[in-house]
Amino acid sequence: MTTPIQDAILSQLAGLAEGKSIDPMNVAKAVQPERWQQILGHVRNNAIELARAGTIVILRHNKPVDPDKFRGVWRMRRP
Repeated sequence: MTTPIQDAILSQLAGLAEGKSIDPMNVAKAVQPERWQQILGHVRNNAIELARAGTIVILRHNKPVDPDKFRGVWRMRRP
């Protein structure tokens, strides 16, 4: 079962060309346009869960990273 944030991540990724990535800020804005800054941590947690399951890849400097050890600016793409 997926959360609304996971659904937003997966739906945004489904509309992209192969190899393209999305910004977590855009996911947060899609879920809660008025309070998107407040849910960025939830977007990160949901992305980590999806990455552990192998559904998405978390990128840093356009390279895949360990979902349990990344820091800083990051993006998401399909595996």
